[in-house]
Amino acid sequence: MNYGSVFQTWRDATPIWSAYTNHAFVKGLGDGTLPTAMFLHYLKQDYVFLIHFARAWALAITKADTVAEMRLAASTVNGLINEEIALHIKTCADAGIDEVALFATQERAANLAYTRYVLDAGHSGDLLDLLAALAPCVMGYGEIGTSLETSKTSEKYTDWIKVYAGDDYQQVCRDVGALVDAAVTRRLGNHPQSSPRWATLLARFEMATKLEIGFWDMGLTP
Repeated sequence: MNYGSVFQTWRDATPIWSAYTNHAFVKGLGDGTLPTAMFLHYLKQDYVFLIHFARAWALAITKADTVAEMRLAASTVNGLINEEIALHIKTCADAGIDEVALFATQERAANLAYTRYVLDAGHSGDLLDLLAALAPCVMGYGEIGTSLETSKTSEKYTDWIKVYAGDDYQQVCRDVGALVDAAVTRRLGNHPQSSPRWATLLARFEMATKLEIGFWDMGLTP
């Protein structure tokens, strides 16, 4: 997986990354032991999350400096609304949960904390602050999908896994990685780790990763 040099550096410098990508919830998806009720509870919360996530990517358009940055952010918004959210609607509909019920889902505290953290990063900071908060979700799911596709021992959640392991989503991860690399170089130069901002961006990335772990924890407690 090549999701860009900045992401890889942030990932390697975040000790809790493995706790996110190898969480018990993730393992349950791979071996099929995750109860269906927990999975549907997670999907309902993730539907709400993705609405706010799409808003955050829309905010990235207004924070962008170039048309290329705007174009990638707009493309991501489109993918979230018309593809990823559509998957959640279909999966829940198959289980008897319609979109009206999905939209009425009461947002859990862990969900609220994560989404508002990301939005605050964008409103109070610049594009780099926002991308550092967005990256763990985008690339983390790409990494999880690829890992589960090769290691899964059950077909129970294969449709979910295939979305994130699939070529389309993997291309999103590569595109976002390239956006992060270019945005960092544009604003911090060719040696960004020497910038006084680097530690702050890394801290944002790590906090978002911690909130991802909290989201999985929430998934295990309907």
